[in-house]
Amino acid sequence: VQDMGAAGLTSSSFEMAHRSEAGVRMDLSKVPLREEGMTPYEILLSESQERMLFVIEPGHEGEAIAILEKWGLDAAIIGEVIDDPGVRIQFNGKEVVNLPTFPVVDGALDLKRETKRPKYLDKIDQVNLTELPEPSRGDKAFLKLLSSLNIASKEWVYEQYDHMVRLDTLVFPGSDAAVLRIKGTKKAVAISVDCNSRFCYLDPYNGAAIAVAEGCRNVTCSGAKPIGLTNCLNFGNPEKPEIMWQFEQAVKGIGDTCLFFDIPVVSGNVSLYNETKGEAIFPTPTVAVVGLIEDQKKIMTQGFKKPGHRIGLIGFTLEELGGSEYLKVLFDKTEGKAPALDRKNEKQVQEFCLELIQKGLIQSAHDCSEGGLAIAVAESCFAAPEETLGAKLELESTLRGDTLLFSESQSRIVISFPEELTDQIEKLALSYNVDFSLIGITGGSKFTVSINGQEYIKQEIESIKNIWKTSLGRYAGQTT
Repeated sequence: VQDMGAAGLTSSSFEMAHRSEAGVRMDLSKVPLREEGMTPYEILLSESQERMLFVIEPGHEGEAIAILEKWGLDAAIIGEVIDDPGVRIQFNGKEVVNLPTFPVVDGALDLKRETKRPKYLDKIDQVNLTELPEPSRGDKAFLKLLSSLNIASKEWVYEQYDHMVRLDTLVFPGSDAAVLRIKGTKKAVAISVDCNSRFCYLDPYNGAAIAVAEGCRNVTCSGAKPIGLTNCLNFGNPEKPEIMWQFEQAVKGIGDTCLFFDIPVVSGNVSLYNETKGEAIFPTPTVAVVGLIEDQKKIMTQGFKKPGHRIGLIGFTLEELGGSEYLKVLFDKTEGKAPALDRKNEKQVQEFCLELIQKGLIQSAHDCSEGGLAIAVAESCFAAPEETLGAKLELESTLRGDTLLFSESQSRIVISFPEELTDQIEKLALSYNVDFSLIGITGGSKFTVSINGQEYIKQEIESIKNIWKTSLGRYAGQTT
């Protein structure tokens, strides 16, 4: 079986024949069409979506068609596999294609475009914290980040669409990953789509690697083991050496990280020439990761569950404001180094979190990404299933307050759990050799943060939830 992507029926038929070292004979007059009068050229190159090409074992064609018709899908027998290599295609009794597979599949011009590291990277490589005013409190920055369109709730969008197709949705939108049941089994799949284009602008290789790591981290926080990835690579004009360099580095970043995590890239597509008046978009190699949950009873969500639970942080916070939401929203800057990604530590953090979930030791898990630690904890407060829960954080650090709360260091997960399980969790963290710290407690009507004994943020939880929940809708109302 093969999905029909770029070049439609042409690519799927030629590629399947080439891999099998056999041949294919097809009759285009038997292909289901949405329009009358289509030419063979149009039928072969059409990229109509939601189509697949199957090779059915002889004698079972009727069974296959019956299954497809049961699900209301158009299907037709359009050809057969033949011994003679090559692809032979007819239309209305006339042969319109007779070609060997090699020139079409592997024989095209091997184009190697020129690459060149962009000069802009030399100008924006560093963030000098001494040039950024250090706030005495974090309330103002915290509230601005909650209303940022990259962080604010997307409920205004997803509530307008059916997100419970066939009633298989187990985790509704708003958590780290969507979770869907696999009917007839105890299993489920978790799906997460990720990419931070600012990180990719600053460092395409590392930014793309972070996209893969975050996608895996998100499905892990849902209780799933990552098993596969697809991508959508969005870039400017590849004829420009600087853009081609971005593309090359991003592809390497995805490939190397997938190899390390041992997950296959099963499909993907490319969108190039995304420019306006010669100005390219930020490189945006978006990835979608799928994870497998063996037992639906062991699904995890990001929301705190009960007051009085301890809040813990897996991972360690570094001085990494480069490319952060904080730097963009508060200072309108996109510069500095993207956060470092230690793939070995990332994998250990994910495996530790997954074991905590499988052993039933924690009640919530949420990865730290845009906006940093403060935003991650706030989102877990907002996502509490019964009533919004406040939180009290008490942190110790030598970092600046804004860096500690809004740095976007990788490989961090916020968890919550009953206090009596603290010792078990700390011992398991030691066995995985990952950083783990107790940072607070759930409950109350306020969101408070103290750093080294000094109050840094204090807000009413319902007030900040309202800012987070309504900002996107207000913005859409102003622009439509």
